[in-house]
Amino acid sequence: MKLVRHGASGDEKPGLIDAQGVLRDLSAHVRDIAGPALSRETLERLRRLDPASLPALPADTRLGPCVGGTRNFVAIGLNFSDHAAEIGADIPPEPILFNKAPSCLAGANDRVILPKGSAKTDWEVELALVIGARASYVHANEALSYVAGACICNDVSERAYQMERGGTWTKGKGCPTFGPLGPWLVTLDEIPDLNNLGMWLDVNGTRMQTGSTATMIFDAAQLVAYVSHFMMLEPGDIITTGTPPGVGMARKPPRFLRSGDVMTLGIAGLGEQRQEIIAFDDWTAKVAAGEPTH
Repeated sequence: MKLVRHGASGDEKPGLIDAQGVLRDLSAHVRDIAGPALSRETLERLRRLDPASLPALPADTRLGPCVGGTRNFVAIGLNFSDHAAEIGADIPPEPILFNKAPSCLAGANDRVILPKGSAKTDWEVELALVIGARASYVHANEALSYVAGACICNDVSERAYQMERGGTWTKGKGCPTFGPLGPWLVTLDEIPDLNNLGMWLDVNGTRMQTGSTATMIFDAAQLVAYVSHFMMLEPGDIITTGTPPGVGMARKPPRFLRSGDVMTLGIAGLGEQRQEIIAFDDWTAKVAAGEPTH
């Protein structure tokens, strides 16, 4: 299944995308794509529904982050061997963990806001895993049974905040709108191999990133197991698994995002995202004027 959350920001409702690409409403069957709705039992119940029996929604309906109720938004650093090579970093002996703020989650096609004073905001197309059952001290050979599905994450990153302000990477990773997620959550039965998915990202129509999850240093199951040894993972939690080469900071000269830029990105079988960049002051002016901000 391809599960979605549709509607206005903060008031999203559950839905799915049927085999013909039509957006259907699931509000009569689950409260949200969150918590109990991500359990194996509930997903199986939803799978048995006839999509044609569900109300169809307009094609231009906004899609929010494809999962709700996220408490932990965990990211993995330097998890692609070719990305580590492009920035001259050693292969980490264990996964590098940091947090993105759950408040940075945004819809796949929402605007991305440049923070105040930002000069080095960058892009990162990533495969994200969504937890479907409580996971603690799980083994890699059973780890994917705790995963409800996968989706695209753009791990937007302010590199000056991340690397030049001291402390942890978290400073540059959790600004508002720095976590576009979706457009939909794809259940694992529709993904032949999490560890062999093509990935790409363009800025203003120019290809910046091309890669594959095949170059991940630690694969999806290893990451779920590893993270579960350091924290309790709950349904709706997200693990975003690292990025392939082509980030802006590695270009010569470096290339960072500016107001008006447009990012488009995708992962095979998981859909595509599109985000327009807007400066913080321009965004606040739109809010003050009551204009749409997504």
